[in-house]
Amino acid sequence: MAMTARPATPAPEGLDAEESPRERVNRRWNEIMQETRVAQTGVQILFGFLLSVAFTPRFHGLDTFDHVVYVLTVVFGASATAALIAPVSIHRFLSGQRMKDETVEIAHRFMMCGMALLALTLGCALLLILHVVVPGLLAELLVGVVMLWFVLSWYALPLWLRRRAARRPEPDEA
Repeated sequence: MAMTARPATPAPEGLDAEESPRERVNRRWNEIMQETRVAQTGVQILFGFLLSVAFTPRFHGLDTFDHVVYVLTVVFGASATAALIAPVSIHRFLSGQRMKDETVEIAHRFMMCGMALLALTLGCALLLILHVVVPGLLAELLVGVVMLWFVLSWYALPLWLRRRAARRPEPDEA
């Protein structure tokens, strides 16, 4: 019986250079599931707290702006929860259908969307809190700085690192 060699694919640092496409998609799926667990836990706890806010005595004394921000926060939180749990549901429906490549790609997109919605949820929650606690435009300024930090650390830095890695010469080219 003749053995066929697996095509060598460039592997991330610390991984087997002989990773097959099947092994790669399985690894990517496992990584997405681990990331999903972390994000889901945080968004679900935050969403639970958000739901209870409307039932506190002080909530009814808030002005219209704060009520609008609260509604946006809850909607963003519910949407983030849905996006971050979607990969699990997709996996359940498609398990055994030989669609792991597509499942990984769709799960990746839902995770990216869920992270953006989570950032919006956190920004709105922070705005709601700071608008009540901090006078004047300082609340909006602080929220803007925090949202800029989200954009830089969650999106700009990873994209910059990806571009930088793509420009590196392959080991054979050096």
